[in-house]
Amino acid sequence: MPRAARFLGLFALIAVPLVPTSAAVARQEVEPDRPDITDSAQTISPGGFQLETGLEYGRTRIGGSPAERRLSLDTTLRIGLAERLELLVDAQPVVWLRNEREDVNRGDLTLGLKYRFDGSDEREEGLAVALRPFVKLPVADAPIGSERTDFGLLVLLSQPLPADFSVDVNAGIAAIGQRRPEGFLVQGLASASLSYKLTPRLSPLVELFFQTKDEREGRELLGLTAGVVYLLNESFSVDAAMRTTLVGRGPDWAVTAGFSVRWGK
Repeated sequence: MPRAARFLGLFALIAVPLVPTSAAVARQEVEPDRPDITDSAQTISPGGFQLETGLEYGRTRIGGSPAERRLSLDTTLRIGLAERLELLVDAQPVVWLRNEREDVNRGDLTLGLKYRFDGSDEREEGLAVALRPFVKLPVADAPIGSERTDFGLLVLLSQPLPADFSVDVNAGIAAIGQRRPEGFLVQGLASASLSYKLTPRLSPLVELFFQTKDEREGRELLGLTAGVVYLLNESFSVDAAMRTTLVGRGPDWAVTAGFSVRWGK
C-alpha cells in the first residue's frame, strides 16, 4: 500500500510543525475530546489553544463490492474566545479511500462553537452543560465527501461520578444535505462516554454512539468505542481507540491513535 506509506509521511510533516514550542507553559491541563466521538462540556480558557490530531484507519464491508478501506488525518483546533466560549475547527487535511478505486484528497471542514452555560473549567468540580452548534462545509469532492452542506446543534453534559469515574453525554439534531431529491434530512445524534481515572495519568474509556440514518435509503447506526488517554504532562497527551459498528452500516472496525497539545492561557 505505497500511498498509505506516503500518507504516514505526510502526517508527520503536517503534525510536527503544529506542536508549538511554547506548549510547556500551558496553564490549563490538556483535556482532549478525542479519541471518542463524544465531546465534553469543558471549554478552553480565553487566549488558550488546543490541537487534537491523529490517524484513523477503518474497514467497511459492502455487499457485492470490495470492502472499503479509509485512512484519514483528523485534526481539531480549539480556540478560547471568551469565558465559557470556544471556537472549533475540524478538518481532515488528507483522506485515503479505497474500494472499487483509489482516491486521495482532502476531507470536509467543520466549524463550530462551544458555549458552556454552567460548571467549572475542571471536570472534577461538578456538572457542566454546553451547547455546540456546527456547520460542515463541503470542501471535499466525492466519494470522500458528500458535496453537501450539513449543520446541527448538540447539547453537551459532563458529570464527575464517584470512585474516579466521569461521564460525558451528547444529544442533538443535524440537517444532512441530500441529492435526488435536493433538500435536507433531519438526523438524530446521541452518544455517551464513560471514563475512569485508573492513575493520575491513565484514563481508559468506553462509549456508545447512535445516529439515525444520514441518507433517505439508509439505516440507523449504533456503535461502540473503547480507548485510552495517557497524560504525558499537563500540556500533552496521547491516545488510542478502537471502534466497531453494532447495528447498521458503518465500519466493521476502525482504529485511531493521536495526540493533543495545549498552549497559551
